[in-house]
Amino acid sequence: MKLDCRLPACIAVALLLFTAGMAGAADNYPNKPGRLILPFGAGASTDIIGRIFAQRFSEAWGQTVVVDNRPGAAGIMGTEMAARAATDGHTFLTYGINQAITAGLHSKLPYSHLRDFTLISLYATMPNILCVTSTLPAANLGEFVKLAKANPGKFKYASSGIGASPHLTMEFFKSVAGVDLLHVPYKNASQGYTDVISGQLQAMFFNLPGPLPHVKAGRLRALAVSSAKRAEQVPNVPTVIESGIPGFEVTVWQGYAVPKGTPQIYVSKIHEAMMKALALPDLQQRFYENGVSAAPTTPEAFTKFVQAETTKWQKVIALAGAKVE
Repeated sequence: MKLDCRLPACIAVALLLFTAGMAGAADNYPNKPGRLILPFGAGASTDIIGRIFAQRFSEAWGQTVVVDNRPGAAGIMGTEMAARAATDGHTFLTYGINQAITAGLHSKLPYSHLRDFTLISLYATMPNILCVTSTLPAANLGEFVKLAKANPGKFKYASSGIGASPHLTMEFFKSVAGVDLLHVPYKNASQGYTDVISGQLQAMFFNLPGPLPHVKAGRLRALAVSSAKRAEQVPNVPTVIESGIPGFEVTVWQGYAVPKGTPQIYVSKIHEAMMKALALPDLQQRFYENGVSAAPTTPEAFTKFVQAETTKWQKVIALAGAKVE
């Protein structure tokens, strides 16, 4: 049988044309404004920090990035929308701790947070902070736990929604501290702050950026932060571990992801722009002022981190017995 030696040549030409086409596409990328799907409402910490970063990212990326708030179901609605978005490199998702939490909290989701996305990099990490209404007779975490144990089911705590990190952080805390608190979910985090400040609710765990101005103004009393180390922005506030509850650590994180199938050449350009933005001193200062640390990573490191966080939250959810209400 005579072999057709022209076939390898045809393949080589096709590959060459494809490579040239992708190179040409990369030269023209980005070629239109980007869309950042942010799966929480305006005013939440995710929104505050997400918008700060989006501004600097858009400058490094070379096109305007429009923030599209899509709140609902603790981030599930916005995440589903992003999973089904175009793979042309112009749609991003603010991808964070809630994607890992909801994967363990829900037996069935309309997407896979690992299979349906390509992860680019983390950009921010922060603690949650436990605050109580200023009139509650508890000056520290030990006193709050003692007071809550003496009044089981009496005190209410706010969260930014069922399955969001403030909700699961408090459920984790309840399970290890042995206290009984009633959950009151809100659609918007700022509504939760308002009702704790007014005394309608007694406590909350929220991402540090949101409550920070209220803590500094004395409208909320901060008892502890969820991180392993104290937050520099509130150095007098101890960690939960320091306050007598060993093994309690929660770090909130945010990053960027794109729909699976986005060409690698675009992924590389997005990552490059993220690294440029995160290296800017003014961005790092803005982050610091809001209780946040810049957290650049490689796509591979980000993927491994998310896998570890997913496993961690599956264990926390089982320990706390948390369920979708």
